[in-house]
Amino acid sequence: MSTHAKRERLLLADLLEAVGPDAPTLCEGWNARDLAAHVVIRERRADAAGGILIKPLAARLERVMAEFAEKPYEELIQLIRTGPPRFSPFSLKQIDEASNTVEFYVHTEDVRRAQPDWTPRELDTVFQDALWSRLERTARLAGRGSPTGLVLRRPDGQTAVAHKGTPVVTVTGEPAELLMFALGRQQVADVELDGDKDAITKLHEAKQLGI
Repeated sequence: MSTHAKRERLLLADLLEAVGPDAPTLCEGWNARDLAAHVVIRERRADAAGGILIKPLAARLERVMAEFAEKPYEELIQLIRTGPPRFSPFSLKQIDEASNTVEFYVHTEDVRRAQPDWTPRELDTVFQDALWSRLERTARLAGRGSPTGLVLRRPDGQTAVAHKGTPVVTVTGEPAELLMFALGRQQVADVELDGDKDAITKLHEAKQLGI
């Protein structure tokens, strides 16, 4: 049975192949080739991937990114499709599902929504619930840089507090859209914001929102 992470992995690989290496993405400063290199490094070069979160390792990550970005684009896509090597923690199904479902979904949308002719993607309830489950667990990490209090709300009323504080802005939308918003893609997320007008403006413009 295919997992969410495996499905999203293959969708991302297919999309990267379709748009080509120079296509824009929502990741500032990255084209499709850069994003593909990032995905491969994250799974295959643990010695460099730490630079994503740890500043002292950022220079090493930048060097490795440059090396991988020079590889043939088709090779990068194939490495994404085939998945991590056996010695990688990501090769374990449970870790892959827990760590990559959101990663691959969001990066697929980073490519899709950067294209001028993109259209909304319909997601089934099971996948939306899976995304919500992960968002609930990481909401406070994702919202740690919020300039306002931040509550994420599903249309059915379920909520997750992403950041405590006042004034509070409540962001309502389907889990997939809430993820896009909480992970720094505020401008393209299909959500509704309710709260103080100035607070909403600050939240939309927040550069530090997201992991």
